[in-house]
Amino acid sequence: MNPNQCSFCGRKKNEVQILISGQNGFICENCIEQAHAIVKDSATQSPETTMASSLSELKKPREIKSFLDEYVIGQDQAKKQLSIAVYNHYKRILHAKDENREVEIEKSNIIMIGETGTGKTLLAKTIAKQLNVPFCIVDATILTEAGYVGEDVESILSRLLMVADYDVEKAEKGIVFIDEIDKIARKSDNPSITRDVSGEGVQQGLLKLLEGSIVNVPPQGGRKHPDQKYIQVNTQNILFIAGGAFDGMTEIIERRLNKQAIGFSKDKLEKTEDEDYILSQINAIDLKSFGLIPELLGRFPIITYLEKLTKEVLVRIMKEPKNSIVNQFTELFKMDDVKLEFTDKAIAEIVEDTMSKGLGARGLRGTTEKVLEDYMFNIENNQEVKIDSIL
Repeated sequence: MNPNQCSFCGRKKNEVQILISGQNGFICENCIEQAHAIVKDSATQSPETTMASSLSELKKPREIKSFLDEYVIGQDQAKKQLSIAVYNHYKRILHAKDENREVEIEKSNIIMIGETGTGKTLLAKTIAKQLNVPFCIVDATILTEAGYVGEDVESILSRLLMVADYDVEKAEKGIVFIDEIDKIARKSDNPSITRDVSGEGVQQGLLKLLEGSIVNVPPQGGRKHPDQKYIQVNTQNILFIAGGAFDGMTEIIERRLNKQAIGFSKDKLEKTEDEDYILSQINAIDLKSFGLIPELLGRFPIITYLEKLTKEVLVRIMKEPKNSIVNQFTELFKMDDVKLEFTDKAIAEIVEDTMSKGLGARGLRGTTEKVLEDYMFNIENNQEVKIDSIL
């Protein structure tokens, strides 16, 4: 071992800027840079980070749904439709590489409708985990028309670029989940009342992104300005999934189906049991009545709905998924050598309390945190915690 030269390339100490010593040798800055480039190249080529390159490598819809079942309880119809849509989308990308193709397959973006806490965001997150593709969640509420305070629609793609480490080719095969899409609904049928800067104007701005075109994206997001350098992104192969609560949608569907009950009739009282059936009848006409423009709806050919969560489903959500709330808190307590146990009665009471607040599955964690607050505060004084009841 010579302390005056690099053990890798043999350069002398006076020929390099720096020599870093190791246990059995020395390395110069040139060899470090080369080694870094090799590691980076091999990482991008590894099968775990690249998308399927042939049809046989693609996960089939049944496999995708099985993976979703591990993390998402219930919502079988939405999981089925989402699995098919994602499989067909990446099949379409493989088809586009075929130079002898005669038919060009268009992409099918998806719109998911369901109350808060029914699992829209979780479904999109889980499906991106299953496929090795860049995935980002953007909130439609921050988007405004050009010239107003807020963000341009192109900033959606700058988030995707960030996730893909600014690898444009990788980003162009990613998935974008646009949350709260219902918040950009047209505020009024009469455009002369007020300027709808975060409504119809944003919907029109989204059209070119969803359709598939080359878009100038500001690298850091925010507003575009003339002196800025842009990154060109082709949205042809980016899958867009939109989700929203669409509060009041059941009334719109009922009006179309002539199912609205007046007064205290039996139909009105049984309406809650019938709600899932009514939501299953949703189509583009109802979304247009809600305030989405026809041009936007045409770019979301797949419309799926998420059922209202029942008490039984919420109990299963508490216990069954890989990352269930019970498992999460059990693991937290285990780190302090404390055994945590919930009885079925306690879980049922947590679910009932959450349902009374109308928060959906998202509210289960908050209720559980409140129940365990004192036990977590005095964690060093406990060896075993058993939750029998929250009352």
